[in-house]
Amino acid sequence: MKKIIILTAILLGFYACENKIKLGNDEDPIQVNWNKRVATISAVDSLDSGHSYLSIYSQIYSYSQHKTYNLTAMVSLRNVSMKDTIYLTNVDYYDTHGTLLRSYIKKPVYLAPLETIEIVIDEADTSGGTGSNFLFDWKAPKGSPEPLFEGVMTSTAGQQGLSFITHARRIR
Repeated sequence: MKKIIILTAILLGFYACENKIKLGNDEDPIQVNWNKRVATISAVDSLDSGHSYLSIYSQIYSYSQHKTYNLTAMVSLRNVSMKDTIYLTNVDYYDTHGTLLRSYIKKPVYLAPLETIEIVIDEADTSGGTGSNFLFDWKAPKGSPEPLFEGVMTSTAGQQGLSFITHARRIR
């Protein structure tokens, strides 16, 4: 009887350790609902425009160029202004060969002051390859700081973990 109680306690302990986030409405807690973020930008608004490039790694080489290691990539889109809302007008994901894989928005969306949203590329999604990237078009009020775009790549296998970051570069 004592063994059954101990075994039951151990099994309940394992079950309790599962990391499940429940949101009452079965919505994925990480996925951004872009339609709820749509913004109207007037042509007369005095906004500065920018175009930023962010490198992302869905895979990296391991041992040689013939063996790759899959990674989870989190793309972090941050409004670093404490007072101004910024706008994203284009968020596109490209593969190693420069082929467009996904366009995340169809209409301009907003990021409130100090707000961060994330895009997660699952470890199993290797469509981007070893040289994938994002291009962002954005608008911000004159004098406002530029948005910050970062990539955080991670993977764990057994007792080994790997993580690194990339930072976007403004190209226009």
